[in-house]
Amino acid sequence: MRAALPFTRRVGAACCMAMLACALPARAAPPAGRYEALLCVATLPGAEPTCGPAEAEVRSESRLDVRISDVSYRLALRSSQLDVITLHGGVQIDEFSSPYEWAGNTLRFGDEAKAVRYEIRLGARRQAR
Repeated sequence: MRAALPFTRRVGAACCMAMLACALPARAAPPAGRYEALLCVATLPGAEPTCGPAEAEVRSESRLDVRISDVSYRLALRSSQLDVITLHGGVQIDEFSSPYEWAGNTLRFGDEAKAVRYEIRLGARRQAR
């Protein structure tokens, strides 16, 4: 069981999730393929996210995989929420569901229980080898 967050973090997380839930309806993912990407994470309410390079693969309109070194995020996109499974190597280390939105080629979502906001910013599409 997760420990309760301090009140201010709970309020910040709830506001973040409410904004995402009220955002524009989720739109389709970019075309299938591999992309250069940035994974951005903000761990404090109102804080700017920090970003690092990642590899992303859009498998379909409902499936996106993101990898940074030996940590990967498997995202299953539904009509109004996504399911995230985080793996370290082959070991599952976390899972959660969240509302999401696409803004251009940026996917935004959050983990309400941890008050963490994520952005996956897809860049150039990689050429097939």
